[in-house]
Amino acid sequence: MKEKIIVTGACGQIGSELTVALREQWGNEAVIATDVKTPEGELADGPFAHFDVLDRDRLGALIQQHKPTQVYHLAAMLSATAEKYPLKGWQLNMDSLLYLLEAAVEANIRKVFFPSSIGAFGSHTPKDQTPQYTTMDPSTVYGISKLAGEGWCQYYFEKRGLDIRSVRYPGLISYKTLPGGGTTDYAIDIFYQALQKGNYTSFLSADTPLPMMYMPDAIKGTLQLMEAPADQLTVRTSYNFAGFTFTPDQLAQAIQQHIPSFTIQYEPDYRQAIADSWPSSIDDSFARKEWGWQPGYSLEDMVADMLKNIRAKTATNTY
Repeated sequence: MKEKIIVTGACGQIGSELTVALREQWGNEAVIATDVKTPEGELADGPFAHFDVLDRDRLGALIQQHKPTQVYHLAAMLSATAEKYPLKGWQLNMDSLLYLLEAAVEANIRKVFFPSSIGAFGSHTPKDQTPQYTTMDPSTVYGISKLAGEGWCQYYFEKRGLDIRSVRYPGLISYKTLPGGGTTDYAIDIFYQALQKGNYTSFLSADTPLPMMYMPDAIKGTLQLMEAPADQLTVRTSYNFAGFTFTPDQLAQAIQQHIPSFTIQYEPDYRQAIADSWPSSIDDSFARKEWGWQPGYSLEDMVADMLKNIRAKTATNTY
């Protein structure tokens, strides 16, 4: 089948790289990027539509125009930003999803991707090797919206026959996009500060472990899930999805292997409480068993690759 794909939030951290990967897989003209922002870099080298995901009429028009077979709904307000603007965060994250789910059913769109998050877990969730099915009691607007979104995904699959698929992303690390308002974004900013200033002030404490993943693995796993046969998938809320776990101190030590003079200090702020409500490690055995998930990067691999690529970006001022 010839695919036609729409990506919402295509200029964001995940979207900017996933859209490029989808174009490499399906052809440049087959993937329409949409966002309220203007695309830059590689993302600008293909079809683009300016689109506010809360504009329901515009959504209908885009679907009518392009007749997509798949939609990747990546537009969202992230954890730290949504805590500053809770009602706006809820509206953006929830209304846009419901608009899309209804439109997908009406237009017979074949597959939809919805990104959930470790933010959907909460303070009563087991922190070590968090299981696929467990207590979920998020305390942030972002986490509440993601948990509700998972429920709607399962509802639309069971009641409306929509093939919607999802993963619970851990913190994502990429050299291609700057930090965007997430609690785990310290793990991106630290590299820029290490190279530019030789020092970093962490808004999380030294011993805060969080599940993380390097973006190439996140893209690989997302595409794996979307290509898996539907009859192999038993999870229709969202799959646990893991790469590696580290603390700010462990990340700093890994950077010091390459930049011995790098120093770090700790001044925890409101984001510490958000991080403390999340798991420290994830059991992703369902993803491994049902669609073959296997991460390719270790912490050391990721640190070396991040430093190499950010050095190159800094040298050419392309950030």
